[in-house]
Formats: sequence, structure tokens, C-alpha cells
Amino acid sequence: MHMYTRLRHHFEEFIQLTNEEFDYVCSFFRYTKFRRHTILIQPGELVEHEYFIIKGLLKTFLVDENGKEHILQFAMENWWVSDYQALNTHERSSFNIQCLEDVEAFYLSLADKNRLCSEMHKMEHFFRMKSTSGFLSLQKRVIALMKNDALSRYNQLYEQYPSLFQRVTKSMIAAYLGVSRETLSRFNIRQVQK
Repeated sequence: MHMYTRLRHHFEEFIQLTNEEFDYVCSFFRYTKFRRHTILIQPGELVEHEYFIIKGLLKTFLVDENGKEHILQFAMENWWVSDYQALNTHERSSFNIQCLEDVEAFYLSLADKNRLCSEMHKMEHFFRMKSTSGFLSLQKRVIALMKNDALSRYNQLYEQYPSLFQRVTKSMIAAYLGVSRETLSRFNIRQVQK
């Protein structure tokens, strides 16, 4: 599928655009590629863009004072990723975002997004719906972390994103779930050993 076609399909989950409208919207987006292991954002940096992933996988993480990695998010095809707090408040980033695979993406600056939303109600609606969806997913994750045991969180993740288990290591799954690698190994692991 052509990369712009994928972007159009993504928009059309919530809105319909004429060809002229879509061409105009695309003029705000820039295409880029990143190699595996590339760091898109590091703590202390100013964040200027958000990224729509066409192909590949990234992780958003932080490292605590003991050197332990905590994964906040994986972002795969058709997902958006950035340090949204830093982007929207013009503060410096507190996260790392790293490519786990070679990545193809579109990026959009906050200024361009704001301009696009002010000029086209449809795009404002699209981004509001995506933000709401992202907030609801984050809320579910926080509730699961507070309420569910590690095995339940593991099973929920597997049911929701089974392909993720073929793309990342057990250590990364453990860091995302907030458990040790040893705890994860005690579960009936369904993924191929990496």
C-alpha cells in the first residue's frame, strides 16, 4: 500500500476527505525513515514533532536512577508517537523514543497541526478523536497496572497485540508490564524465544 494511501485510510477511520482536502492535509506532513536503534527523542531535548508510523516499531521509555528501563509505550504501524507533554508545553522531554526496527513515518510539527486544525474542522475532529482514543487506552493501562496481577496484564497484552510478542524480547515485555524478566519466565509464555 502506498504510504499516502495508508495515511488516508487512517484519517478515514473518523473523517472523510475529498481528494483536494487530502492533498492539502498531506502538504503539512513530511516523510522520513529511521534505522533500527535510532533515538528519535532523548531526555532534555525540545520536542518539535509527532510521528505517524507507516512501518516499523518504536518504544517510549525512561531509565530510573538505578538504571532500570521502564517502557511506557510501544508504537507500531498506524500509531502516533511523541513525548506529548514536552511537545504541547514546550518543556524538555523526559522520555526516550527509540526505533526497535527500521521505521518509516510521517512527522508533523505542533505549529502545522494547530494551523491545520484551525483551518479544517474535519482535521480538528480527527485529532480530537485520536487523542481521546489514546487517553482511553492509557487510562485502561493505568487501571490494569493498579488492579490486575502480572499474569492478567500479560494475557491482556497478548490478546490485544499478539504480533508484538513476535517483534520484541521478553525483557521488553517485562519492562512494559512492570515485572521482572524472571516473573515473566514463570508464565506460560506464548512468544518465540528471542
